[in-house]
Amino acid sequence: MKQSLPILTLTVNAAGVIAANRFVSAVGAQVVADANALGVARVAAAAASEKIPVDVLGTTIVQSGAAIAAGATLKSDANGKAITWAAAGAKLAIALDAAGGADELIEVLLIPNVA
Repeated sequence: MKQSLPILTLTVNAAGVIAANRFVSAVGAQVVADANALGVARVAAAAASEKIPVDVLGTTIVQSGAAIAAGATLKSDANGKAITWAAAGAKLAIALDAAGGADELIEVLLIPNVA
């Protein structure tokens, strides 16, 4: 069962268009490949300066960018979607669900991250 149990959700001003369930940076931009993230957008932002809630601690729902095994350490792809961390990039979350491929919604545990 997919659920979202955030411990901390912050409101950020979007720096541009952001899709829901994607990794978001501290400056309100959708994260690019291998970058650090503040957390995951709960809703989409249609334009810059729109305020959106971002889950930063606890569990949340993220969109997959590829197949993911439950328990895998995750990072961001170029579109802010979760993919399996292999050897480089910021570790952003741990998969609590598996994804059979891209564009599935999975529950993740957000972790403090550094590139």
